Amino acid sequence: MFLSRVFRVRNLALLALVLILGASAYAFAAANVVPESGAGDGAETISGYTVTDVRYTLGAADPTKIDSVKFDIAATAGASAPVTVKVQLVDAGAWFACAVTTSPEWSCSVASAVNVADADQLRVVAAQ
Repeated sequence: MFLSRVFRVRNLALLALVLILGASAYAFAAANVVPESGAGDGAETISGYTVTDVRYTLGAADPTKIDSVKFDIAATAGASAPVTVKVQLVDAGAWFACAVTTSPEWSCSVASAVNVADADQLRVVAAQ
């Protein structure tokens, strides 16, 4: 008697529907592919870009001030070249915009706004 209730057409149809919906949801989730991007921020390794060849230019009139920062940015792992790059030289300080000079070199004007003694980091944020 119990088996006849379990194997009713209505119960079997409901079970089949649940299995089909579950398989469909799994298929849609597996097809959700996010393309690689070149964006990141932090102190550890971040996929997307590698920053090398960092050079600081001190003020001509006052060498205790930083006038500019230059560095190379190389895209890694299929990321595109960055479009927006900014730097921060003092923790919780101002952000300075950068411009590409000759790819892959970027230059960031600080305009003597940062004392050499106050500079405690080079934080680079780059995005496509």
